[in-house]
Amino acid sequence: MTVRSSWRRRASLYAASLACCAASLAAVPTGASAAPAPMDSPANAAAAATFTDDFNGAAGSAVDGGKWQIETGDNVNNHERQYYTAGNSNAALDGQGNLVITARKENPNNYQCWYGRCEYTSARLNTSGKFTQAYGHVEARMKVPRGQGMWPAFWMLGDDIGSVGWPASGEIDVMENVGFEPGTVHGTLHGPGYSGSGGIGAAYTLPGGQAFADGFHTFAVDWAPNSVKWSVDGNVYQTRTPADVGGNQWAFNKPFFLILNLAVGGYWPGDPDGSTSFPQQLVVDYVHVTTQ
Repeated sequence: MTVRSSWRRRASLYAASLACCAASLAAVPTGASAAPAPMDSPANAAAAATFTDDFNGAAGSAVDGGKWQIETGDNVNNHERQYYTAGNSNAALDGQGNLVITARKENPNNYQCWYGRCEYTSARLNTSGKFTQAYGHVEARMKVPRGQGMWPAFWMLGDDIGSVGWPASGEIDVMENVGFEPGTVHGTLHGPGYSGSGGIGAAYTLPGGQAFADGFHTFAVDWAPNSVKWSVDGNVYQTRTPADVGGNQWAFNKPFFLILNLAVGGYWPGDPDGSTSFPQQLVVDYVHVTTQ
């Protein structure tokens, strides 16, 4: 796919999140981990739910802290413009069964970013230390924001990133969208020898000039040993196997955790301009993970 620097977000911000979240992770019990079952075992006769968040709750409530942790800070290496805030300031339930991650052009607390005083706020959540899984069906139903500079993503990182680093940890991008491509999303694998601009993936474009921001869509991967398959609204648009990684290590036969975020600006999407209106929202109806 098109050369871009989306990997820089992962490498730098995750390293920062390990530091900023170390205390909270130490205070919580080891997260749930769904071990992979042999693909021909009785456990695979029917899909079992292993992670479900339908984001039910009162309007303005924060996300379930038993399922998600909230990362904070900026991201210098990818030149994103937002500051990710804590609590429910930029990530809150709407009282109608949705999580709303809101990007705002504001800085109420004098947050400092790599370029000086931050211009935007947003949110990023992950399930590290709370939920990991190897293999299965990973799905989110979402409505993405619109506008130049918007960069929503639903993705996963290998749970061993703290010990092996990135990209040896592996990364599965279930869905990324950049505002200048309103009708297109990308799914990508990153691993040792095929990361950053060398990530392996493909794009899916809606027919008839439709935009993803016009309504909700379902983004999913079906993940098995030595195989990852991407779909949008049930339409499979790519499958990747070890044959695709050019003789490099396949980094995806192990547990991963989930990440949701809405970035503003950066090398790939470019910065917001005069055509971009704020606030913008990534609206998430649900995140579901099953054993198959």
